[in-house]
Amino acid sequence: MDTLPDENSKKFVAVLNKKIEAGKLMNALGHMTAGLAGGYGKEKEMCFLEYCDKDNGKHPFISHFPFIVLRADNSNQIRTARKEAAARNIIFTDFTSTMTVGTSAEQVQRTSETPEAELEYYGICMFGDTAALNEFTKKFSLWREDA
Repeated sequence: MDTLPDENSKKFVAVLNKKIEAGKLMNALGHMTAGLAGGYGKEKEMCFLEYCDKDNGKHPFISHFPFIVLRADNSNQIRTARKEAAARNIIFTDFTSTMTVGTSAEQVQRTSETPEAELEYYGICMFGDTAALNEFTKKFSLWREDA
């Protein structure tokens, strides 16, 4: 195996809206993570590893870098994090309530008809340098189901 980069140099961060039901959040997190991993052409930078167990069973595509899940109090906090990520050129995906009902085509249409200020954010998922992400995500607490 090649020498791995410092595992604390980069990270994935998801910030989820605590006001949204857990099942909807898990769906949103799945969509955002798939989009982040597959949508930017950064697979090498994200450093996916293949683990192999003693029986030679493969456990592929696990990132070397941490994946931290944080909790936002509301949609506006996620909107602010989204603006910060964009301003800092940090790659991200987000998920809104307009992406939940009907076909993908209907969701795209509904989103295009909704002003950004009216979108209800379920979450945002980001990948980038740990120091840069920490600057604007440190105000969020770790996700806890009971909180």
